Amino acid sequence: MTMPLYVPPEQIIKDRSDFARRGVARGRPAVVISAADGVLLAAANVSRALKKLSEIYDRLAFAAVGKWSEFEALRVAGIRYADLRGYSYARTDVTGRGLAGAYAQTIAAAFTGDPKPLEIELAVAQVGATQESDAVFHVLFDGSVSDELPWAVLGGATQAGREAVAEGWRPGLTLPEAGRLARAALTGADDGPGDSQAGGVGADSRAGAGTPGGAGAEDGFEVGLLRRVASGRAFTRLQALP
Repeated sequence: MTMPLYVPPEQIIKDRSDFARRGVARGRPAVVISAADGVLLAAANVSRALKKLSEIYDRLAFAAVGKWSEFEALRVAGIRYADLRGYSYARTDVTGRGLAGAYAQTIAAAFTGDPKPLEIELAVAQVGATQESDAVFHVLFDGSVSDELPWAVLGGATQAGREAVAEGWRPGLTLPEAGRLARAALTGADDGPGDSQAGGVGADSRAGAGTPGGAGAEDGFEVGLLRRVASGRAFTRLQALP
């Protein structure tokens, strides 16, 4: 009997990580920034149909990059999770930490058990009564979660984008200042050909699309805002960066 080829677990994890990392890096970036007036979400995206930002629940929003078909399935699953938990218990029991944990478990299970890991990276944002109570959870392709920063930069060449936000962010940041930081992060980080979906077609790379930061830049950005409201739904879509 032929013995199966042995591959060290370390090599398997490395190969899966490299595969997923390359897939995420091909996507145009997104950024989430906590500001005094709320949490700003922005993404480089020229598609009017394939959204990368979404409301999840009253004070929760979602941003993702990578393979659209994969993160869209997670977005829908997150909405169902939030609706069911809010109906079964209380609306205040639906939190960004709980949603990020559910996403992390799903992504980690795919990373270790499925034939192919998910080529996605996402963020869950929760707006609080004050800026200090805002939360931004950054979930990587292997299920790792971080929440140590009040902002996150996803996809693309993220190092330049992270540096731009890290240098300019401060407590009490106004919405226009957050918009300028988001623009700097998206234009500095964007060197990918577009987010991919089934069939290899870019989710935001259709023919004739402008490059964010160039002519007609506003058409190349998808923007959302979690407003700091007393009660009720906080998410709204904006036509352009503040």
